[in-house]
Amino acid sequence: MAETQARYRLNPVSIQPTGISLGVTLAVLGAGMLHAGWNTLLKGAPGGDPLLDTAGVVAASSFWSLLALPFVSIPAAGAWPFIAASATIHFAYYLTLTGAYRTGDLSFAYPLMRGTAPLLVALLGVALLHEWPTLQAAAGIALICAGIVSIAFVNPGRHPRAAVLWALANAAIIACYTFVDGTGARASGDAWGYAFWLMFLEGFPFLLWIAFRRGRPALAYMTGGTRRSLAAGAGSVMAYAIVLWAMTRAPVALVAALRETSVIFATLFGALLLKEGLGWRRLAGATSVALGVAALKL
Repeated sequence: MAETQARYRLNPVSIQPTGISLGVTLAVLGAGMLHAGWNTLLKGAPGGDPLLDTAGVVAASSFWSLLALPFVSIPAAGAWPFIAASATIHFAYYLTLTGAYRTGDLSFAYPLMRGTAPLLVALLGVALLHEWPTLQAAAGIALICAGIVSIAFVNPGRHPRAAVLWALANAAIIACYTFVDGTGARASGDAWGYAFWLMFLEGFPFLLWIAFRRGRPALAYMTGGTRRSLAAGAGSVMAYAIVLWAMTRAPVALVAALRETSVIFATLFGALLLKEGLGWRRLAGATSVALGVAALKL
């Protein structure tokens, strides 16, 4: 173990994991549930302003990350350009996430956003990290993505075109920051340190923009939903920290695809908590996702 850690610190980016262990699989599935949970809290916020509800979650994420900083190491110098790039990309992520939830249901926008991204991540992984998936892994990624997108389009005529465009834009952004952060976490020497420093810093540009655009009323609105924001922020931080840790121990494309099993949880949460409905087509899509997970792991 010590020898592996020493090799990782000497040249972290060059290490290309080739498989995914049971422990990493279970951790990523747990992260998926956390991710679906905080998105459900965000979508179900009673205030009616998705932009400020998102800002509340971002502020809470920075707060929880700040509390974690004394317990993690500072990322290596080579990781900071990735942190800077990711913070910029996340600004666009929050804007498109807000647009998707303003115009579409959770059980539509979330699967479309999360289901399209793994295919893009897989292509970036091949092109830039030279992580070629095996035939079985490629089949697993395809099954997961097909199942997720089919869940989104259960009722194709019901969803506004704007929701589709916002969700697809968000998917492209997810693919970009997943690749950047997967590489940055490997370069950092400590995935947890990378994750918490990133999530502490990335909130500031978005929150400053909110303050400039909305002023003092935004603060009053956000403090009205502090408990919900704190719960969602905690889920956001832990979900992404786990995923970044997993990307240092398994190929980025496999982790990205496996993480999107969160769509199964989001579909259930949307049906049970937000009353968005659940039918056999969504169950068939969930089955496809489960088969894809099995293909990745077996």
